[in-house]
Amino acid sequence: MRFLAVLVLSCFALLGCQETPAQAPKNAQPLQVGAANFQAYVPALTGKRVGLVVNQTSVVNGQHLVDALLERGVVVSKIFAPEHGFRGDHDAGAHVKSTVDAKTGIDVVSIYGSNKKPSPEMLADLDVIIFDIQDVGVRFYTYISSMHYVMEAAAENGKQVVVLDRPNPNIAYVDGPILDPQFRSFVGMHEIPVLHGMTVAELAQMIKGEGWINDADKLALSVVPVANYDRTMAYELPIKPSPNLPNAQSIALYPSLCFFEATPVTIGRGTDFPFQVVGYSPVKLGEFSFTPRAIKGASMHPKFKGVEVFGQDLRDADIHGLDLSLFISAYQKLSAHDQTFFERADFMDKLAGTDKLRLAIEAGQTEQQIKQSWQADLSAYKRKRSPYLLYQE
Repeated sequence: MRFLAVLVLSCFALLGCQETPAQAPKNAQPLQVGAANFQAYVPALTGKRVGLVVNQTSVVNGQHLVDALLERGVVVSKIFAPEHGFRGDHDAGAHVKSTVDAKTGIDVVSIYGSNKKPSPEMLADLDVIIFDIQDVGVRFYTYISSMHYVMEAAAENGKQVVVLDRPNPNIAYVDGPILDPQFRSFVGMHEIPVLHGMTVAELAQMIKGEGWINDADKLALSVVPVANYDRTMAYELPIKPSPNLPNAQSIALYPSLCFFEATPVTIGRGTDFPFQVVGYSPVKLGEFSFTPRAIKGASMHPKFKGVEVFGQDLRDADIHGLDLSLFISAYQKLSAHDQTFFERADFMDKLAGTDKLRLAIEAGQTEQQIKQSWQADLSAYKRKRSPYLLYQE
C-alpha cells in the first residue's frame, strides 16, 4: 500500500488533522531544517509525554533540540541513544550504555547493541517519539536502521512518530545494488540501493508506505520537511555526523570506502583523516604512508595500530557517489600477492546487500560491467520511491 504522510502544520493525524502533501519551495531563501520549524510541531506536543531519538547533530540554531524543547515547555520524558551514543562520542560498533543525561536528568536509553528496538516497557510512559538525526544518505549508515526499529515499535504500541527532516549531503546520487532481503542486517534493512537519494523523512514515508515494518498501517507518522531545500542543493554538514566522518570529503568518500571495512585494508580509522585514505602492509597500495593510532571516542583499536602502511591520500580527490575503482584495484593488488582480500566475506555481502558485487569482483568484471548490472533495478526503485519524495529536482 502506498502512503504519503506529510504533516507540516502544527497538528498530527491522531488529533484529527487532514494529511496534506507538501514540497519545499525552490528559491533563494535560507535553508531551515525541520527541527527549527517549531510552530509546525511544538503546539501539538502540549500535554504529551515525548521521547527523543537524537544525537550530537540534533542542534537548532546552536542549541541542542533537547534544551530547545524543554525551554518551550515540552515534557521530554526519555532520550533514545543510537550508535555512537547521545553525545556522538562512542567508537563505531562500541556498546552504548543506558544512563542519565547529566545536564537535564532525563533517562537516556540505548537503542544500539543488544537492544536495537525499544520495548513496550520503554514506550509505556510516552505518547510521541521525535526522530531528529543527521543522515548521510547511505544504506549502511545505521541511524536509518534505528529509525526503522523506532517506527516499528511505535506502530506496535500505538505511539506517534514525528520525523524532523535534515538535508542529505549525498542526495544527488542513486547508485549501487538494491538490497536482497536474504542479506538484510542492521547495516542494510531496506530494499533500497547503497546510495538511496532520500532524506530521512522521505525514507520514513517509504518505510511506512511500502509496509517494511510490522503494523505499518497503524503507525501515526508525521514529518516536518526542510524549508527552502531542493534535490540540487549542495549541503555541508555543520556538525560531524559520527566520529569518523569529520568533514565533507569523508562524507563524500564514505559510500565508496566503507566496503574496505570488510577487508584488511585500512581507510584511516585511527588517524586525523578517517575515510579519506586507503592503506595496507606489506603490499603497497600507493606511496602515501601513515600509521594508525588509538584515538579515544573515534577508534581505539584501528587496523594496523602502530604499523606504517602505504596507500593513497584522497583528501583532495574528486570522488563522489559510488566509485568502485579503488576497491577493485586493491582487490587485484592483494590477490596478485596471494593476500586474502575478502577476509570478512559475510560482512561484505551485508554492506553490499547482496553477494553479487563480491562475486563479480572475484570474477574479474570491470566497474562499468558491475554498474550496468544494477541499472534496471535502480530505475524500478526510482519509480517506487517517487510518491514519497518531498523536494523538487
